[in-house]
Amino acid sequence: MAKDYDLVILGGGTGGYVAAIRAVQLGMQVAIVEKDKLGGTCLHRGCIPSKALLRSAEVFRQTKEASDYGVETKNTTLNFSKVQKRKNEIVGKLHQGVLSLMKKGKIDIYEGYGRILGPSIFSPMPGTISVEYENGEENTMLIPKNVLIATGSRPKSLPGLEIDGSYVITSDEALEMDTLPSSMLIIGAGVIGIEWASMLADFGVEVTVLEYLDHILPTEDESIAKEVEKLLRKKGVTFIKGAKVLAETIRTEGHVTIDAEVNEEIHSFTAEKLLVSVGRDANTANIGIENTDIVMEKGYIQANKYCQTKESHIYAIGDVIGGMQLAHVASREGMIAVEHMASETTYPIEYHNVPTCIYSNPEVASIGFTEKEALEKGFELKIGKFPFQAIGKALVYGESEGFVKIIIDKNSDDLLGVHMVGPHVTELISEAGIAKILDATAWEIAQLIHPHPSLSEVIGEAALAVEGLQIHG
Repeated sequence: MAKDYDLVILGGGTGGYVAAIRAVQLGMQVAIVEKDKLGGTCLHRGCIPSKALLRSAEVFRQTKEASDYGVETKNTTLNFSKVQKRKNEIVGKLHQGVLSLMKKGKIDIYEGYGRILGPSIFSPMPGTISVEYENGEENTMLIPKNVLIATGSRPKSLPGLEIDGSYVITSDEALEMDTLPSSMLIIGAGVIGIEWASMLADFGVEVTVLEYLDHILPTEDESIAKEVEKLLRKKGVTFIKGAKVLAETIRTEGHVTIDAEVNEEIHSFTAEKLLVSVGRDANTANIGIENTDIVMEKGYIQANKYCQTKESHIYAIGDVIGGMQLAHVASREGMIAVEHMASETTYPIEYHNVPTCIYSNPEVASIGFTEKEALEKGFELKIGKFPFQAIGKALVYGESEGFVKIIIDKNSDDLLGVHMVGPHVTELISEAGIAKILDATAWEIAQLIHPHPSLSEVIGEAALAVEGLQIHG
């Protein structure tokens, strides 16, 4: 069986299904090929389930601290099966919402594995999609005018560290744990590793993080990373930096032991489980890339600013093209790609204007250049920094640690970057994002009358602090 489409999308994750909806709005007939569930990693094995667990961990921690607010509680306990049940219900509800959107848009869904074919009887150009089914049913051939590759990524593993799903796990398996371990080793202090360290510490798990570099959160401003490390250490998280993990693990009944070289000495670390959190690999194998002229580099598909590959009718978005592996980036890339296919006016992403968030406790959010990046680019800087401890709403809320840092070009007064660590900064970052998009100066940010009391006052104060004019500091 063969069927014609304007667009066939490989992968129904966040980027893929958002692109499909936008394509329908532009009058295209669209199909998605997805071998798993619509929503992809973000909905089922990433953003949403991990944030649901983080929220439960936050509530558990706050309940144990309730007496600080004059609320007396006794025998606070954690029912982890209910935690998982709540997480699954949230995921299920959102999954049904995605299915409804597909039905509303009359988007055809093929539940199988899509592979790009080379020139054939179906088309003189590469791009026909062969849909393969697990049940052995005859392949379906989809003949599109355009193809969008949105196959996402999977957790990386380390050579010699076999992921067994029991002792040695990735975030995929961690999200499905029936019970919490008493202790956890985490390899990698990037975004995912830090979120899991924060969550597990709030759940009462003994956490040790092994990081190869001499600092955590390598993509964040150094002052932010230091603050996060300080606050997580207060929770009881142990950090071992400059740790070169050696390949062999020793599994015994109920525990796993791993060796790491630290300061030229070999140390052994033991915990109930080991979480490998060292990044993600693009899902590009066995999807037919070799049947095209698409260029690959270091495992990623190369695409231009409109997400167009060397095959002009084949586009790629999200984790498979590297860069910022974020759901909101994939969604915007998907919209840009289909708008370009439709010859609509579209605006490529300026990636330094994309906000990033870490949903640990404390939360982290940033946009633009770090201080180090700005200096390396030759800017002379003015910096404003203001602590949450001087903000009344933060004290009322009970979380007053952290700060906001604003980086300004000394010569032009342009806003170069904003970096935040503290309560609800993943929400506050949107104000900084608007300021960055509109090229606001620190003076202009400070002119907004921030409501009092509010956490957002910290942004106004940080903007004033650029010129040493802060009111409450």
